[in-house]
Amino acid sequence: MADEVRVADPQAEEPGESIHLPGPSYQPVVLAFGLTLAITGIVLFPFVAVIGGVISLVALIGWIRDTRREMSELPLEH
Repeated sequence: MADEVRVADPQAEEPGESIHLPGPSYQPVVLAFGLTLAITGIVLFPFVAVIGGVISLVALIGWIRDTRREMSELPLEH
């Protein structure tokens, strides 16, 4: 049989602080694709490595920019 779970105080207060979760983003997928191209390009074709490096760099800069914007919108006490 399952054990019963009892709540000590059914009138418990709501938590005082909300939890911030970042929104969905495509940048991790693009960064992974760029890194894959860069590593594959190192082995096979140097030109593909350059393209992968540029894609990775643009995705990383965009990801950092979005994160900084989200953090600036948070309340100061967070």
